[in-house]
Amino acid sequence: MTQYLLGVIHVDGESDEHERGDVGKLNEEMVAKGVWVFGGGLEPRTTASVVRAHQGDVLITDGPFVESKEYMAGFWVIEAPDLATAQDWATRASAACARPIEVTPFDA
Repeated sequence: MTQYLLGVIHVDGESDEHERGDVGKLNEEMVAKGVWVFGGGLEPRTTASVVRAHQGDVLITDGPFVESKEYMAGFWVIEAPDLATAQDWATRASAACARPIEVTPFDA
């Protein structure tokens, strides 16, 4: 089985309204079906920091690396036999959290 990252995409200015219960139900279904590996929501990107290590020097800066209207607000890591199955789970995830979901396979 391949592992896939299902990234929850947030767009600045869009409503934060979603049913946490729907996400919880989806999480329970993923666990019951044996596809769940790990997942969670992320704090606002204003809490991020960027660490750069280069030739023994370390630079740590506050805030996100990229200024963008779209960013990852949460994720699931799942195991699925193929991309189509991962996309099916992404469809359910998108409905549960009312957000676009980016599907990316892990490099084997």
